[in-house]
Amino acid sequence: MAEPGKRTAIYDDLYTIPENMTGEIIDGELIVTPKPSTRHSNVAFTLSGELAPPYRFGRGGGPGGWIILPEHEIMLGAHLLVPDFSGWRKQRFPGVPKENWISVPPDWVCEILSPGTMRLDRIRKMPVYARHKVSYLWLIDPLVKSLEVFGLESGRWVLLTTFAENDKVRAEPFQEVEIELGNLWLD
Repeated sequence: MAEPGKRTAIYDDLYTIPENMTGEIIDGELIVTPKPSTRHSNVAFTLSGELAPPYRFGRGGGPGGWIILPEHEIMLGAHLLVPDFSGWRKQRFPGVPKENWISVPPDWVCEILSPGTMRLDRIRKMPVYARHKVSYLWLIDPLVKSLEVFGLESGRWVLLTTFAENDKVRAEPFQEVEIELGNLWLD
């Protein structure tokens, strides 16, 4: 919750932040972070190229069945979060909303960690995702060159597996496609 005596942030507060920043509302607090670094952007671009085509469209006999969006606003109760990626199974995707945000919890989220957002992603955002029953969460750290895959079990995050460096990855919920982790890192 917002600190005593502090005003609770509302959606319109996002219009007051500079364009080169990202705003989120967690526990009534407006949290403003810088736009992503070069390493972060490279991970996001490369991962998008790996996941979106086979899962969104099922091209070439791929698995299909997902809508995956980058940096989209997700309204989970009173919280407005902007994960690096959100994914919904097609049957759960609510369609294009009239607002900027989607209020149906995604089935999967991915946060790309940076020194400035690591605590926010792990300590503040992960519990919100769990409370709203997001089934899978990936944390990617471009500095450590790792991918942690979490699954939600009985309302708690359980670390399912960890990959690093140049591992070839088949990770839930996208285990049908192999991702070469080494392609995500800028050396």
